[in-house]
Amino acid sequence: MRGAWNGSCHCGAVRFRVQADIVELTTCDCSLCVKKNALMAKVHESELTILAGEEALGLYQWNSRVAQHRFCTRCGVYTFHRKRAAPDHYGVNIFCLDGFEIESVPVRATEGVGMSVVDPNARPDWRGPRG
Repeated sequence: MRGAWNGSCHCGAVRFRVQADIVELTTCDCSLCVKKNALMAKVHESELTILAGEEALGLYQWNSRVAQHRFCTRCGVYTFHRKRAAPDHYGVNIFCLDGFEIESVPVRATEGVGMSVVDPNARPDWRGPRG
């Protein structure tokens, strides 16, 4: 589905726009995505524009510290993240996009639990292969 959507966190402090061809949505079974119950659309970095609230965006990084998970520091909602496997792309929380018809795009489960764990202080429940 080709389109442009405005998005925001719950409180509206962070606002952004996605203009992309979204052909699928993904879930991920890594320890972080499971806990935040993420449903994401992969978009190129040129297709996401932050309109307001960049200063309200918090950053969470773990394990390899490549992925950059962004959330609103006021309401706590996960908005998007720079992807570890494709650092020039974002995974956008589809539930933050106004008027996006989730039913019109297929959902694919992705495997994140098996990604390598490189943090020597990693919790044992981060199940990926070590190294």
